[in-house]
Amino acid sequence: MTQSSPPRATFMVAMGSDHAGVELKAALKKALEGAGHTVEDFGTHGSESVDYPDFANKVAQSVSSGHAPFGVLVCGTGIGISIAANRHPKIRCALVHDVTGARLSRQHNDANVIALGARVTGPEVALDALRAFLTTPYEGGRHERRVTKLTPERTPSA
Repeated sequence: MTQSSPPRATFMVAMGSDHAGVELKAALKKALEGAGHTVEDFGTHGSESVDYPDFANKVAQSVSSGHAPFGVLVCGTGIGISIAANRHPKIRCALVHDVTGARLSRQHNDANVIALGARVTGPEVALDALRAFLTTPYEGGRHERRVTKLTPERTPSA
């Protein structure tokens, strides 16, 4: 008797990019849809120069409202788009360059948005990192008090 694999969880993923990230975003979107996930693509969809905060804001609003449990953002380096996303309540956007960073951002930081740089991370590494990000659970425990201190309602203490 052969044992089948347990069903994989599928869910909604919000995606966005600027013009520098549009090709990588399209490749990641195709892979996500191929794995059965539902993708809400907030754009951009072409190579015309656009402003990354506009797309970070749309993805962050989707995740912070609970519409999508995870978000994926792509720009040239991932830096600007991650800064823009982290301005929103309930968003913990991690700039990731590899699988280890993706895994640890989920395990230790309960990140709910991943930011990738199309000019600094190749498509294979980006896809592996995204898979790790989406399949790694948050550990909680000793990390909980630290993550709690990231919420905007808390005032940093000296």
